[in-house]
Amino acid sequence: MKQSSRSGYSTIWTLLLQEEGQDLIEYALMVALIAFAATAGMQAAAGGVNAVFTTVAATLSSATG
Repeated sequence: MKQSSRSGYSTIWTLLLQEEGQDLIEYALMVALIAFAATAGMQAAAGGVNAVFTTVAATLSSATG
């Protein structure tokens, strides 16, 4: 068991020290961050658009009586 855990630690340590896939991971994290920000922004914009349409609908409803 002790040998197995040492082998696992050395494998993980080796993977952490490799820099070959680091750029890909950084790009993936940036895309995820941008997607999260866009989702949050769209939810805020949707609330504003909904309020505008509600106002327009109320105005048209009262104008047509």
